[in-house]
Amino acid sequence: MTDDKLNYSAPALEKGLDILELLANAGQPMGTRQIAEELGRSKNEIFRMVHVLLARGYLQRDEGGEGLMLSNKLFGLGMQTARARDLVSTAAPIVERFAEEVHQAAHLVVAHRGETVIIAAASGGADMNFSLKLGYRRPLADAHSGLVLMAFQPKPVRDRMIAECLMLMREPPDPTTLAAELDAVRERGAIIHESRDIIGVTDVVCPIIAGDGRAVACVTVAAVSRRSAAPNFEAMLARLKLACAEIAHELGG
Repeated sequence: MTDDKLNYSAPALEKGLDILELLANAGQPMGTRQIAEELGRSKNEIFRMVHVLLARGYLQRDEGGEGLMLSNKLFGLGMQTARARDLVSTAAPIVERFAEEVHQAAHLVVAHRGETVIIAAASGGADMNFSLKLGYRRPLADAHSGLVLMAFQPKPVRDRMIAECLMLMREPPDPTTLAAELDAVRERGAIIHESRDIIGVTDVVCPIIAGDGRAVACVTVAAVSRRSAAPNFEAMLARLKLACAEIAHELGG
């Protein structure tokens, strides 16, 4: 095995992968000098690798232009796998039909490295709704969709997801308190709760449960309340549960 590693080593590739893995685990932008120090490399060799990774779209600079962070390209490549395409192609028409029925925007959400990521969305056909763009990310513990995704996982997976998301948060919640909240979410089976950010929007979230009992994704409704027609959230959740069960069945769950 040692001989194989020597014969087939690719130092440049390894440096590039080291940079990607470091930034993925950092949870915040890092400068070239900081990356070099963390990896025990010279600034010049890291600079060359960073230049290539920026040019290929795997890295991007933060708003200040100094720090480096991962782009969505790796996630986008992951979404091109057969399994990911199957999830989107199976769920999208069902989510679209549901959104039309309830006249609200709905989003298909998955977990990725401690964050929620929107991979499909349906507008619902109403003249006004609240919709988030594809690729929108948020720490798992800071989103109702993230709580649902973590709640329906085996304990080792849940613990890893908690650790990943807490690293991304400036003011992370207490892990014990968060674990208790996830237990409560799992017991309820879904979430109906006012949005954490937007006044007048209520999140209705239900998991898509695979055959092994874990959530492979969830569907989130960002329900807008109007003075003329207040949504019936319980009825909406009942429909959403049917839609998620249909998706799970089509996926073979």
